[in-house]
Amino acid sequence: MDYKIFIVEDDRGIAEGITEQMKQWGLEAKTVSDFHNVMGEFAEFEPHLVLMDISLPFMSGYHWCGEIRKVSSVPVIFVSSASDNMNIVMAVNMGADDFIAKPFDPGVLTAKVQALLRRTYDFGVSSPIIEYKGAMLNTGDNTLTYEDSKIDLTKNEYRLLLTLMQNRGKIVSREKLMEALWESGAFVDENTLTVNVGRLRKKLENAGLNDFITTKSGVGYTVG
Repeated sequence: MDYKIFIVEDDRGIAEGITEQMKQWGLEAKTVSDFHNVMGEFAEFEPHLVLMDISLPFMSGYHWCGEIRKVSSVPVIFVSSASDNMNIVMAVNMGADDFIAKPFDPGVLTAKVQALLRRTYDFGVSSPIIEYKGAMLNTGDNTLTYEDSKIDLTKNEYRLLLTLMQNRGKIVSREKLMEALWESGAFVDENTLTVNVGRLRKKLENAGLNDFITTKSGVGYTVG
């Protein structure tokens, strides 16, 4: 698997050094280019791990970590010279998975990145999770968790929700959703799709997720 590392670091020399180090170990690396649009670049790149400085232009790394945690459980490692206990505790509380103090040994950084990637993706300790508005879709056991309640999904409901959450913020056409159901082995026509979306929406509402799925008349559906 080709892992992608997103580097949020405003020191060009450090960012370039980390990028080269990651590439030497077969990892794809991208450094943020617009500090006004960190989340946009994050969403477009779809990284497997984020390396985040604390002191950044415009908004701090804490802010961006919090924004990432609203939509994703991707591992985040803070890399910062502000390595006092207060900042380390703050980083962990914001959802960081690890903290590396500057100046750092490139070999130690790489070892920590690789270890976290293995724990997250290779060994199944933490199944990949898609998160949106507090709802977490676990692609390991096909369940949805919201406010400490686990919602069991049928095969069709899981396929629909997975497709919608993978495209959160975008309108997903009825045709694309029917293709997703077809891949699950279901017989699909327009009525089948409507019935399945209706059942899924009712199940989500019963769990407190009101208006999670929005109908775009004549086009399709969206979450977001």
